[in-house]
Amino acid sequence: MWIAAAQLTSGADKAQNLAAAIRLIQQAAAAGAKLVGLPENWAWMGPEPERDDNAEDLSGPTLSSMATLARELKVTIVAGSVLERGAPGGKLYNTSCVFGPDGARLAAYRKIHLFDVDVGDGQQYLESSKVAPGEGPVVAQTALGKVGLSVCYDLRFPELYRRYADEQAVLLTVPAAFTLQTGKDHWEVLLRARAIENQAYVLAPAQQGRHPKDRLTWGHAMVVDPWGLVTARASEGPGLALAWFDVELLTRIRKNLPALAHRRVR
Repeated sequence: MWIAAAQLTSGADKAQNLAAAIRLIQQAAAAGAKLVGLPENWAWMGPEPERDDNAEDLSGPTLSSMATLARELKVTIVAGSVLERGAPGGKLYNTSCVFGPDGARLAAYRKIHLFDVDVGDGQQYLESSKVAPGEGPVVAQTALGKVGLSVCYDLRFPELYRRYADEQAVLLTVPAAFTLQTGKDHWEVLLRARAIENQAYVLAPAQQGRHPKDRLTWGHAMVVDPWGLVTARASEGPGLALAWFDVELLTRIRKNLPALAHRRVR
């Protein structure tokens, strides 16, 4: 099965972002992809004061358009992440949904680890001021197999992905908007580590470029195989990383190097 990680440069124009995402998903489907992932905050990535106005319910028009597109193209869509209304204390969730080829929502994962850091790029990141953490890991059952869901900063917490390995996930998804400052040094290293540790494919859609308020993201959307090799990578600007999901390779790696079965510390 072909799978694809999309790369976008989303901004404050929701309609424009949606149109760009639809174009990339259509291109991926035309190239043969049966599972396509979008990045974090793909539908809106604007200034903080507008955040609440651009949040939606899971049944809102943005995700409904993804359900319709999945059904029309007969593909599975990992709809990156969007801002979801309804969290405690008037906050939002940063939520990743998966839609099957019949348009049904297969899973909804709410980002657990929130980005409250100072990376030294002149920007302030305090995600928890507006966003509430999700309650736990979520696995989506797809035609490809079990898919473990995560979002961006979750990538730095290997225990989450180990939970997914325990549940026999064959694909780990990491839709992200990694900063330029951290991405240039950590993005590929962490993705390859998660693939190697858990002997699973990793699908990492990404934001890339300059966003409102001069926020810069690293990009390099990619697919990593269970041996830790990058099998596809997007260039600069909007595009796709398209790669073959080889279930025989995954099975062979897990059989010949049964590290997951050799664990002694749990």
